[in-house]
Amino acid sequence: MEETLFSTERRQRKTEIASHLRSIADKLESGEAITLSNGGESVTLEVPEQATFEMEVERETGDGDPELSLEFEIEWHESGESSGFVIE
Repeated sequence: MEETLFSTERRQRKTEIASHLRSIADKLESGEAITLSNGGESVTLEVPEQATFEMEVERETGDGDPELSLEFEIEWHESGESSGFVIE
């Protein structure tokens, strides 16, 4: 069972997207907590030293033009223990 704690989606320029990703990467590298917010909604995450990192590219077809997506996922147990592989 999954529970969504935070979700946001909006159209942005590549430079704005890069800025968000860079901010998250800087916080990961420095060990700081990551806070995601959108209006009155926010969530703060403490990512452990090791976690599972997944990248996925999908093509969605159907009505209209195919749509591509690039997804990044960082996953860990709430206990702080890493599961799966570690990229070094």
